[in-house]
Amino acid sequence: MIEDGGTTSGAESGTAAAGSGAQAAGQERVPWVPGFARWPSQGSPKEEGKALRERVPRSTHADLTLTTDRPDAVTAVEESNRGRIAALTPIRVGRMAATPFAFLRGSAGLMAHDLARTPMTGIGTQICGDAHAANFGLYGDARGGLVIDLNDFDETVHGPWEWDLKRLATSLVLAGREAGADEDTCRRAALDTTGAYRRTMRLLAKLPALDAWNAIADEELVSHTDAHDLLGTLERVSEKARANTSGRFAARSTEAVEGGGRRFVDAPPVLRRVNDAEAAVVAASLEQYLTTLSEDRHPLLARYAVHDVAFRVVGTGSVGTRSYVVLLLDHRGEPLVLQVKEARPSALEPHLATAGFDVREVEHEGRRVVLGQKRMQVVSDSLLGWTTVDDHPFQVRQFRNRKGSVDPAALAADQIDDYGRMTGALLARAHAHNADPRLIAGYCGKNEELDEAVATFAVTYADRTEADHADLVAAIRAGRIEAEVGV
Repeated sequence: MIEDGGTTSGAESGTAAAGSGAQAAGQERVPWVPGFARWPSQGSPKEEGKALRERVPRSTHADLTLTTDRPDAVTAVEESNRGRIAALTPIRVGRMAATPFAFLRGSAGLMAHDLARTPMTGIGTQICGDAHAANFGLYGDARGGLVIDLNDFDETVHGPWEWDLKRLATSLVLAGREAGADEDTCRRAALDTTGAYRRTMRLLAKLPALDAWNAIADEELVSHTDAHDLLGTLERVSEKARANTSGRFAARSTEAVEGGGRRFVDAPPVLRRVNDAEAAVVAASLEQYLTTLSEDRHPLLARYAVHDVAFRVVGTGSVGTRSYVVLLLDHRGEPLVLQVKEARPSALEPHLATAGFDVREVEHEGRRVVLGQKRMQVVSDSLLGWTTVDDHPFQVRQFRNRKGSVDPAALAADQIDDYGRMTGALLARAHAHNADPRLIAGYCGKNEELDEAVATFAVTYADRTEADHADLVAAIRAGRIEAEVGV
């Protein structure tokens, strides 16, 4: 045999022939490489998913059994306030007391307690952990475009995909009730949310892996989910999001100082300047933050100088955590604001073992949040990182990065189910980044059995949330727990 201008010996020729025969027989030419799939593939994920229906019938996802060890609403809120800044927890309680939907937003741990005792397939993926309807929104990508996706990952863990789906469906029922929609509309929103999740997972399961990974371009999302009634709302939110920038925030929240530069202006109780020592500690933590970024971002941040630090109160579920905004200015005085936000352990973590999931060791809570976000989003903030301030873990991200959100409780009744379909599709895409979509799609199936079950659960759990909210309001009136309303 002549090859490449030389002569191949009989021994080498025999080896080559044997290798060709092995490949023809379907054997591997090279050993399996850890971190990659095996070839030939072993088994059928779709069939494995179908088989799970025998052990966990899809209809059982309607079930909710509240155990005697379930904490009452006030105890759950008090427990979730542990470790927070005590002076701020009344603000958190006041915000949760505003509506049942607001209560749900602040009680991810209580719902996880209940979900851990519901039927589960055992299929794990990276979950948001707090996938209620208000935790989806618009944000800017590195090239100035707008992306719509999940946008809050404080509670993210590896856990059951069902938990995110049931929390989202329940939140649509509560948001619909708050918006004044009738019960049929609210239940339909939960059913359509689940249906969109199921159909999107089936679509992703049929695509090549790379196409599935990058699936559902923004311009196709509305038509994919038949959410045309949302178009006007999304256009208005997009317009506001484009103006929601560091520059606009800095113009409203800072003032010029003698000698050049700017500094934050107190706006209590939401924004307050910190003393020099605290500001120095936060600023110094950015050195560690840089080590968590891709090195190609370092030259960009090297063009900004740190000018000031302020403490800023954050949203409902995070109120009471330590959170700072850091003002950076470039050579032209143009601002970039970073948020340095405390990362507490996920509220879901104590309930994973009950659900049969291993509690994974967390190296750094900020790292958990950042990596969870990157695992679930198609496009993430290019400046996401983490650091430590006074022995507390923090995440770091751009502040006001053209963010915008739809208030699901303010939607018209005929938009609730559209919003549910859109968010259900987004949730499926996020879950499919970490779990094989063929496995979940095989379980979910073609018919509406799962949709009906989750919708029934959502209505039942919405009723339970309203009762929990009423208990919290009664406790506030009785003086059992302090609340600051309207902040």
